[in-house]
Amino acid sequence: MSLTTDQKYWRKRIFVLTWLAYAGFYFGRKNLSVTWSSMEQDLGLDNSDYASIIFVYSLIYTIGQFVNGYLSDTFGPRKVVTVGLFLAAIGNLFLGMTFSAGVIVFLIALNGYGQSTGWSGLIKNMTPWFRRTERGIVMSWWSTCYVTGGFLATIFATYAAFDMEFLSELGWKRGFIFPSLILFVIAFLYLLFTRNNPEDVGLPKIVENKYEFEGGAKVEKLKILGVLLRNSSLWIYSSCYMILKMTRYAFLFWLPVYLEKALQYGVSDAGYMSSVYELIGFFGVILAGYSSDKIFNSNRFSTVSLMMIGLGLACLAHPYMVPYGKIATVISIALIGIATYGPDSLICTAGSMDVGGTKGAAMAAGIINGMGSVGQMFSGFIVVAINEYYGWNSLFYFFVIMSFIGGGLAALKWNQQSSD
Repeated sequence: MSLTTDQKYWRKRIFVLTWLAYAGFYFGRKNLSVTWSSMEQDLGLDNSDYASIIFVYSLIYTIGQFVNGYLSDTFGPRKVVTVGLFLAAIGNLFLGMTFSAGVIVFLIALNGYGQSTGWSGLIKNMTPWFRRTERGIVMSWWSTCYVTGGFLATIFATYAAFDMEFLSELGWKRGFIFPSLILFVIAFLYLLFTRNNPEDVGLPKIVENKYEFEGGAKVEKLKILGVLLRNSSLWIYSSCYMILKMTRYAFLFWLPVYLEKALQYGVSDAGYMSSVYELIGFFGVILAGYSSDKIFNSNRFSTVSLMMIGLGLACLAHPYMVPYGKIATVISIALIGIATYGPDSLICTAGSMDVGGTKGAAMAAGIINGMGSVGQMFSGFIVVAINEYYGWNSLFYFFVIMSFIGGGLAALKWNQQSSD
């Protein structure tokens, strides 16, 4: 059925606002990794403290994923995501004003909860506006929000913390203060101009409900949750995403540290070079979306399997490319970014939407992203342990093994298609 002019307008509007909202979250997420080396020196901290801070952030983020998926399905994403954006902005603003490790942990936890509203809520926001057969491509473009957001946030935090002339006496603290101001602006834009679904603006439905149950809204939500928990696709997606998010957050938080301490690059070079991970990862997102819809007829698992195996091969090659210099290192980082972000985006967008439908999309996204965040939660300790006992190269070999496991799991449902 063709769409009306108003439906098309609102689809574009929701796409832009939700894209902007999630890209904005990264301005309160990437600054910690960029500024950590300077924070270490000023505050007398070390890598173990960093791993603990990341663990606290990830723990709150993980719990929040499960909670906020349900809240977004119940109260609507507009309210839940708006609160999250403001919490993340407030947490980052005060992180730029603190000198105490204990206060940092509290503010990181506040930021983590705010950040946890974003993914499940915004996936919920997008689901009623786009049909299954178009989600692979649409959501691949939408998923560039966290690739582009991560890249821009890394560049901006590096510039604000180290290269900006304004308020130079604040040093690294500017890497939290100025990104928080961007978050405040985005929070107001999202609150004022987004809506939950077509019916909220008097338009006909675009996507029919996947699940219909008797017994009222609360009973219906619990029944949908029960159906989701019995869906094997949900758990394979969740397992693969746990591996991918463990890998992605290891690179997001530790790549600048690795480049600076292991490869002896300067702090600015390390910050800018690490941004290539997200910048070129953008192309992996687009590749995954088009592959899923155009080559594999909206089957997500086949694309996930192939790209996770590719990720394993890219990690295997990395230690052998580093000795050839900065350009070879950047190329290696780019390949790993492509192979990480492709399946990552496909699972947590189109995959979540396919499994959950219009009424369960936030819960499905919350469960998948929540399970993924378990991997994120322990990634810092895994990095520290493997690095201290076996060296940085062994960390890449660890990711080879994990990526091959994920590729094998996804291959179990190679020919399966999801449906609304």
